[in-house]
Amino acid sequence: MVASSDFAINKPAGSPCPNLQDDYSCHIHSKLKDTGFKGCTVYDCLGAGQQVSQITFHGQDWQQSREHADKMFRVFPIMEQLYEMLAYVAEALSYQVNSTLDEQLLTQLEQLQQAKSLDADALLARDMMAIRMPVNALLLQTSEQIRQQRLKGKITRNLNQRGADWMGKNLKGKDLRATDLRGSYLIAANLQDANLQAVDFIGADLRDANLRGADLSTSLFLTQMQMNAAQGDRSTKLPSYLKRPAHWQ
Repeated sequence: MVASSDFAINKPAGSPCPNLQDDYSCHIHSKLKDTGFKGCTVYDCLGAGQQVSQITFHGQDWQQSREHADKMFRVFPIMEQLYEMLAYVAEALSYQVNSTLDEQLLTQLEQLQQAKSLDADALLARDMMAIRMPVNALLLQTSEQIRQQRLKGKITRNLNQRGADWMGKNLKGKDLRATDLRGSYLIAANLQDANLQAVDFIGADLRDANLRGADLSTSLFLTQMQMNAAQGDRSTKLPSYLKRPAHWQ
């Protein structure tokens, strides 16, 4: 981890945070933002950490064993990827897609569930790219089907904005319905009052994006972590599965 605006110190990969206490609590939890650790306040492992510590390693205390710690730290990012894919596939299955795609998504869900239950050595041996590629292809198909279903009226603008660099861009009040914003850079972008229905947000960077009054009620593949990193208010419309971040109040 390299020191940045989100994390105040340089920390070698696989080393515990110096603010971690013996009881696994954070020494500066109540003042993370004030001390330069804003990134910690928005992070969400989706349950991967609990799976690794309690299931994969059967509750073993990594602080008492360097051997367990090293392997646990290597397994965690693999598990984190599996949990991220599980969340996306589960969301895709909540949509009305054609039967072929629905069956393929169910198969992927079962395979991901099986993968997360593997032991540490088996997880370390897995080719994550080989797992991610078919999942990504199915999520793309899901996105295309759902965005087409939800388009109302003819839209002539370019809906493919994958990887767009819109950092700091003023998009206030814009109609961005059904746009593919996968992997886009929306850091500090002004999306106030924008129509973001059916927008695909997989991998989009929404840090400090202004979402006040924006309509994300039917946005696709939004995560709690993305919302936690953005700015919004009571008038921001969110999907039902996301919580309104406390700092938006």
